Formats: sequence, structure tokens, C-alpha cells
Amino acid sequence: MSETDDKIIQVRLDQLQDYRFDIHFGGDIPVLIVDEPAPLGTGLGPSPTQLLGAAVGNCLSDSLLFALRKFKLAAEPIRCLVSSRVGRNPQGRERVLGIDAVLTLGVPADSLEHLDRVLGQFEAFCTVTQSVGAGIPITVAVLDSTGLRLK
Repeated sequence: MSETDDKIIQVRLDQLQDYRFDIHFGGDIPVLIVDEPAPLGTGLGPSPTQLLGAAVGNCLSDSLLFALRKFKLAAEPIRCLVSSRVGRNPQGRERVLGIDAVLTLGVPADSLEHLDRVLGQFEAFCTVTQSVGAGIPITVAVLDSTGLRLK
């Protein structure tokens, strides 16, 4: 893709008070209020770290769903739990040190044909996870509805 083919996706943040901002996505998408947890903010909305985890989890879930549907497989509802490890870097600054995502299918694995092919490819199509993963280690696990670890 050349620069002329690149898409530009914009969001606008407007400060409301202290660390609380409105995020405007455009169109008919509702405004999202974000905030830092105490003691900086009041925690009236998700923090940047929570938004990062949500973006990674949402992209992984979408990519898994797309891959399943490509093979005409119904494994819904899909659930994703994302855990972001926050700690200090060597300079003592707080950073997201790693992200763990656990996706759970809504059905047992033995009811799904071609699941090995789905699990082998869905992460490669996840724009956000592949981009974030270039700088932050991300681990991904997939379970079926019985808790069997598939990946």
C-alpha cells in the first residue's frame, strides 16, 4: 500500500476537566468519556491503558469471528478477557509491559471443522494487535466453551 492509499482515521479529544476528556469518533458514533483513575483523575471513564486493552481484544475478537465465518463456522458468542501488565521500565517510567488476551468460543471445539486453520491464521489479520505487538509483547490464548485450551 502506498502513502496515497493509506487511510487516515481520526478521533478528537476535548478536555472536560482535569484528566477527563470527551472522545469524538465522528458520524453517529456516541461520544466516549475517558478519565484517569484516582489519584490523577476520578475514574469516570476508561483509562488509556483500558482503551488499549479493549482495542487489542476487540480486534482479536473481530479477526477470530471473521476467520470462523470464512469457514462458515458458528462459535458465538465469543468472549475475550484482556489483561495488561503495567510496571516500570528501566528508566522508572510506568509502561504497559505486556498484554495477555484469552478468547473463549461459545461452543465446544469438537463441533467445529477446520478450527486448526482458523486458529493458525486469525491473528495475522488483526490490524491493532499486530501493530501494538511490534512494541509490546502480546500473548493470545483461545479456549472453547468447555475451557479446553486450543491455542
